[in-house]
Amino acid sequence: MSTNSSLSPGVYIVGAGPGDPDLLTVKAKKLLAQADTIVFADSLVPPEILEGVRPDAEVIPTADKTLEEILPILIDRVRSQKSVVRLHSGDPCLYSAIQEQMQALFEANIPFEVIPGISAFQLASARLRVEFTIPGLVQSIILTRISGRTQVPESEELSSLAAHRSTLCLYLSARHIEAAQQKLLQHYPAETPVAICFRLGWSDEKIRLVPLNQMAEVTQQENLVRTTMYVISSALSAATVPYQYAGIDQVTGKRSQLYHPNHDRLFR
Repeated sequence: MSTNSSLSPGVYIVGAGPGDPDLLTVKAKKLLAQADTIVFADSLVPPEILEGVRPDAEVIPTADKTLEEILPILIDRVRSQKSVVRLHSGDPCLYSAIQEQMQALFEANIPFEVIPGISAFQLASARLRVEFTIPGLVQSIILTRISGRTQVPESEELSSLAAHRSTLCLYLSARHIEAAQQKLLQHYPAETPVAICFRLGWSDEKIRLVPLNQMAEVTQQENLVRTTMYVISSALSAATVPYQYAGIDQVTGKRSQLYHPNHDRLFR
């Protein structure tokens, strides 16, 4: 079957980023502009991401489809010598349910490639204008979620991870935010800054900075149920943003050694 695409037939699993079309990678934009078929998670990816696709491209939303309905579409189009972009939100390596898709494509002998995207925690750092790893304050980042319909391993329970008191980015947990707050308060001080990040990169984006003991209350007051990520970190006390701070004290860590005049270095 003929195709107008200059791409090789196959499935390109593309990370759309958090929602801002300007934050697509260059490669993602090129693939979207050339693909014969675009199969996208329409409830998680704003339509603006599709600006610039070919006028004759086949665009298939998947919010109402199961994996068993999506996979035959991918396989059929590639076997018809077409290029397919499977468009996911954020970065495909995080909570994107692509592992089972890749396994099925591999078993069907369908060529595929994964193109990373910017994750919500990275855009949160940019919007807040703060580094999540500040010397002398916090040097580790944990990306996790609370158990819900998808259970997390017992060794990764939130109350256990909270014991590290690192910068913790909590995905897919707004529906269970009261339970999450209780678990976090077992280890983090009540005044620990929390950034509540709703639909980052979308036109209706919201960011709220509150102490940890107000996280659930503010979430419920503003009805931030879906597409919400939380950043819990002492690093947020150094944020250089114009948001309301609700009692969060300004605290900074030590200066990084990387660009210090007395630092003996090989690379910087």
